[in-house]
Amino acid sequence: MTPIRTRLGRVLARYLEQRVAVYESFDVTPHDELCAEMQPADVLLVEGDTRISTAIKYLTTSTWSHAAFFVGDGPDRDLIEADLQGGVHYAPLSKYGHMNTRICRPVDLDSAARDRVVGHMRAAVGKMYDLKNIVDLARYLMPRPPVPRRFRRRMLALGSGDPTRALCSTVIAEAFQCVRYPILPLNHGLAPDGRAEILHIRHHSLFVPRDFDLSPYFRIVKPTIERGFDYRGLVWGDRQTPPIPAPIRHD
Repeated sequence: MTPIRTRLGRVLARYLEQRVAVYESFDVTPHDELCAEMQPADVLLVEGDTRISTAIKYLTTSTWSHAAFFVGDGPDRDLIEADLQGGVHYAPLSKYGHMNTRICRPVDLDSAARDRVVGHMRAAVGKMYDLKNIVDLARYLMPRPPVPRRFRRRMLALGSGDPTRALCSTVIAEAFQCVRYPILPLNHGLAPDGRAEILHIRHHSLFVPRDFDLSPYFRIVKPTIERGFDYRGLVWGDRQTPPIPAPIRHD
């Protein structure tokens, strides 16, 4: 039955990663500005426009359904990412040029630690998701699975712990954990001397894309602002000056 289940898994994976008919982009960062601003070890969050993206955004109550890791190895090897069909692979930054994105940057990561994180990601290239686990895929056929909020995060932990399993935020979380860089650690109270918090690492399979956005240890980088933004230089299509509201009278 395994070959049949694997073939069925491939069919489900292709279906889940098909683009939805309607996708609304708001103010997409121009590709050249995105390229100029990104640095190795940056995490690029992507809103996503596929069927599985819709389910992930619902389950995580977040705008972000996908995370990619920037290595900057060349035009076609800017990013390392993971998906159901291709596993962990290189991708060009231009792939997400039409989508809403966000850059999350680890703070004060020294060069040695950065090299280890980047090396971990490069070593992960080629890992694949075991597509015979069709039950894990079938649960995403409903765009809004009827799952209580407290169980939604665990529903995203696909598979049974297979070490070759790799999904986008999982493989990135593993890379940062190899140097013990925090994302959203579990807080277990204060140390005995009361001067520091005791933190415990959350299992990498439980991380989702929005965790990099919520993390207090990653800086949100917006290229438009970083390159010098002056709202007075904007050209508006409506040239009329908005009416000034009448002063409130106090009789």
